Amino acid sequence: MNEVKRIGIIAKTTSPHAREVMVKLVPWLMGRNVEITVQEEYEGLSGTLAKAVPRNEVPTGVDIMLVLGGDGTLLSVARLVEGTDIPLLGINLGSMGFLTELGLEELFPALERVLTGKYGIEERMRLKVHLYREGDEIREFKVFNDVVINKGALARIFDLKAFVNGHEVTTYKADGLIVSTPTGSTAYSLSAGGPIVEPTLDVILISPICSHTLTNRPLVVPGSSLVELHLTGDPGKVYLTLDGQEGMSLSGGDRVQVKASSGRVKLIRTGSKTFYDVLGAKLHWGRR
Repeated sequence: MNEVKRIGIIAKTTSPHAREVMVKLVPWLMGRNVEITVQEEYEGLSGTLAKAVPRNEVPTGVDIMLVLGGDGTLLSVARLVEGTDIPLLGINLGSMGFLTELGLEELFPALERVLTGKYGIEERMRLKVHLYREGDEIREFKVFNDVVINKGALARIFDLKAFVNGHEVTTYKADGLIVSTPTGSTAYSLSAGGPIVEPTLDVILISPICSHTLTNRPLVVPGSSLVELHLTGDPGKVYLTLDGQEGMSLSGGDRVQVKASSGRVKLIRTGSKTFYDVLGAKLHWGRR
């Protein structure tokens, strides 16, 4: 693998563990002749000379990004490195995550392997989302986990007509619908009864949320598919949410188009855990 000489670090600033980890981590890396860029909240940490910049500038010029936090933090950093080949190494500051799968006790051993080139890169699908209103495209988004269309606070179902490659699938009468990547299969889609999908597969998942028609089940389509969702009638308050971190209101007649993005998210894998190890630990498989 490529030699790692420059590392950007983004940590979840609201985590009580972040600062104490950074106090040890930054000098440890600099002692190994690694150039460090941190977000400005950690400027002057422990008297080190790490470069401190605004959060959105941390990825500039680095070889890899080290993400300290949870899966939500990694999702936000994945947006920051959009359009680059910068791989991400996630370290969970709380309980084990599906994306930030390494715990704090594995941080320094994992970095030792990375600095000596003993790591691999796993590429994950990303989705591109286009929102059309009255025939015009008004927004474009990139998501790593999922696209969610769901109702507001009132307990009211709405109609959502779904198409795959121009072919009508059905009209979902439900509380909402989730279109997710394989990575997102273990997020909101799983809670809605969707299948667990090996994250490196090239597929798109469509999972209804509390469907009023019990025969409407989750659907898995090829990653090359074009998924279109048409909001019909007067849906009331309905929202489009991207990766649980961005969102906007929808109106009747809006069309949401979802397809695979050409860009991929690159995750660093050091060989200490597999996807199935994480599944077993998170879902308590094999325990009584």
